[in-house]
Amino acid sequence: MTVIGAGFPRTGTSSMKAALERLGFGPCHHMFDILTNPARVDRWLPLTTGAQVDWEHVFEGFRSTQDWPASFFWREHAQAYPEAKVVLTVRDPHAWYVSMRTLVANGPGRQLPEDLPDAAAAVFAGMRRLGPLLEHISRSALGGTGGFREGLPDEEVAVAAFERHVTTVKESLPADRLLVFDVREGWEPLCRFLGVDVPAEPFPHLNDAKSMARTMEKLISGGNIDSPFA
Repeated sequence: MTVIGAGFPRTGTSSMKAALERLGFGPCHHMFDILTNPARVDRWLPLTTGAQVDWEHVFEGFRSTQDWPASFFWREHAQAYPEAKVVLTVRDPHAWYVSMRTLVANGPGRQLPEDLPDAAAAVFAGMRRLGPLLEHISRSALGGTGGFREGLPDEEVAVAAFERHVTTVKESLPADRLLVFDVREGWEPLCRFLGVDVPAEPFPHLNDAKSMARTMEKLISGGNIDSPFA
C-alpha cells in the first residue's frame, strides 16, 4: 500500500482513483471495485462483528485506496502501512452534503424492481451483504441514530461530523505524511506530495453522483457496468 485515502465519499474520490492510477499508484481500491466484483464483499464482512482482518488480503492486488469502506479505516491503514502517505480529500461541506443525499437516493435508498437482471441482482445482493458495515460506518462517521437506509442526519449534524473528521485526521498525522487536498487544485500539489512528475494531460474530474446514477440505471435496464475510470 502506497497511498491511503482518508476522505469521505463525495469528496472527489472517483477523480482521485483515476488520478492515482494515472500516476502509477494503482490499482486503487474504491467502492466501485466492490460493486463490479461482489465477491470482494466477503473480505470486508468480518469487520461487521468487530473482528480483525488481514488488510493484505482485503487489498490484495491494490496499491492505494479511496472512498468508503476503505477510507473509514484510515487510522488502521496508517498504522498497518507506516510508509504509505495519506491523502485527505475535502470540499465545501454543504455541497458535500447535497451530493451525499444523491448517493443515498441512487444507492442504498433506491426502490428496486422485483425482476432485476442477473448482473444487477448480483450487485445489489452484494450491497445488501455489505449493508451492516456501511450502516455502522455511516452512523459512526456522520452522527445521528440511523444509517444510510434511514437517510442522512440533518445537514447541521452531518456537516459538523465532516468538519470534525477533517480536524481529527489533520491532528493525528505528521504534516509530511498528510496531504489535505481539494481535487479542484489539480495535479501540482498531489504530484509534489507523491514525488512524481505532473502528467501532460488534464486532471481527471469525474462526477461521482452522475456516475453512480448512470451505473444504477444501466444495471437495472440489463446493461453492463462501464468503468468511469477507463
